[in-house]
Formats: sequence, C-alpha cells, structure tokens
Amino acid sequence: MVIDSFARWRITDPLLYRQTVRTESAAQARLDDLIYSDLLRELGKHDMEEIVSANREAIMISVARSANEKSLDYGIEILDVRIKRTDLPPENEEAIYQRMRSERQRIANLYRSEGEEQAQVIRSTADKEIKVIMADAYKTAKITRGKAEAQAIAIYAEAFNRDPDFYDFSRTLEMYRIALDENTTLVLPPNTELFKYLK
Repeated sequence: MVIDSFARWRITDPLLYRQTVRTESAAQARLDDLIYSDLLRELGKHDMEEIVSANREAIMISVARSANEKSLDYGIEILDVRIKRTDLPPENEEAIYQRMRSERQRIANLYRSEGEEQAQVIRSTADKEIKVIMADAYKTAKITRGKAEAQAIAIYAEAFNRDPDFYDFSRTLEMYRIALDENTTLVLPPNTELFKYLK
C-alpha cells in the first residue's frame, strides 16, 4: 500500500530540539521516519476496509500517540497525524482488482444459483398444484357427467314407462339421425324392424 500522510507538530523544548536535530529539515526527516514506521506498523494490524472507513480516526490517534512518545526525545510534540491518500502499488493493483472481480463474480453466481434453486422449487410446487387441480377437475367432471347420465337414464326410464311406443319411436329416430346421413346406402329387406316407422 502506498500512503501519503502528514503530521502537525510543535517544538516543546527548544534546547533539546537544538541539541538533537538542529534544523527544521533534520527534524522533518526524523519525524517522517518515526511517523511512517509507526503508521505502517499500525496499518498492518488492520485490513483495507478498516483503513478507509470511519475506524481510520482511531488508527490515526494511535499512530500519533506512539510517534509522540518517541518525538519527545527531540523536544517535539506531535499534535496530529493524518492520511492524505492511500493507493495500491501499481504492480499489486491489477491483481487486487482481479481478485475483487472474482469475488463479485462468485457472489453473483451464488445469487444466481440460489435464484435458480428457488425457481425450481416454485416450478415444482406449481406443477404439483396443477396436477392436483386437474385431478380434482377431472374427478368433478366425471361425477357431474355421471349424475347427468343418471338423470338422463331416469328421464328415459320415466318416458319409457309413460309411453313405451313413443319412447321406441324417439330412440329409432335418434338412431336414424346418427347412423344414416345423406351418403349412406343400405340394402335391407322391406319388412326389417329397422324401417317399421318408415312404412
């Protein structure tokens, strides 16, 4: 990880400062070394998500406190340490992005798989319900047809009992309608029972 940071500091003991570092550039160089090493050590304890999240504040306080303990030896107090920017090294960046893409793809595949599984459950439930509904409908149709046929038989029986000759005539006409159309040719003796009503 490439880190760009800065620190605010002040001289608390001018004599010690003059004896140990002498110039501002020398002080800046020593502080850079102190702060950067403490910063890397502290950041190494955390993952990338913590570094770029709200937890960054606690990390920076810890770095400032640790670096301040060492900077007091130079007559300097570190007031604050901040990260301006964090970047990935160019050589690692593509590998990390590829890993992120792979992870997202894995999650997407997992969601697709779960969705397909749920769709399969829904389809099988719907197919089962269709079979049950069709079986119920078939059963109801058979019962209704059976009742209708029973009622028709009862009506025919009642008609037969009331007037057997008319019933016989009616059934014969029905047979003519079903068996004989305009293209039917029958050759039968004239005294056949089939034509008794046509004489």
